[in-house]
Amino acid sequence: MEQDEFDPADLPPSKTRRKKDADALQQLGTDLLELPETDWVKLSLPDSLIDALREMKRIHSRSALKRQRQFIGRLMRDVDPEPVQQHFEQLRQKTRQQVQAHHALEEWRDRMIGEDDSVVEAYLQEYGNADRQHLRQLVRQARKERDQSKPPKSARALFRYLREMAK
Repeated sequence: MEQDEFDPADLPPSKTRRKKDADALQQLGTDLLELPETDWVKLSLPDSLIDALREMKRIHSRSALKRQRQFIGRLMRDVDPEPVQQHFEQLRQKTRQQVQAHHALEEWRDRMIGEDDSVVEAYLQEYGNADRQHLRQLVRQARKERDQSKPPKSARALFRYLREMAK
């Protein structure tokens, strides 16, 4: 007598799995509120979902917000979540790149103030569009303020200048 092969993949998703998926779609839908409306159009969201998102922005009652969130979750069932998730990932990637660039500029500033003038020369070789005299003056002032334990006004000005040159 042969036994039937049991394959768990043949079973429908559990009630818990369906609920988690529905909650994830609801959260993704409400996350869309953080985006400008122009992004909603770029993502080719259905008009009914866009209207529901606009309505959610106008609601102030806690219970009405909950109902609207659930409604958005139901509307999200008809939307392919992949492009929306990719859009949010691109935004996160862009933010990470901006943070990395910010940290790199902070590192240049700190090295210029903390080390000798060879760092300024290295910066000028990498970013040739900077004004050598102005850059050295900012570094000199920042070092002087640091040595005198004054507020880092010139260090901030140096960072702003470096950020301007990076653009």
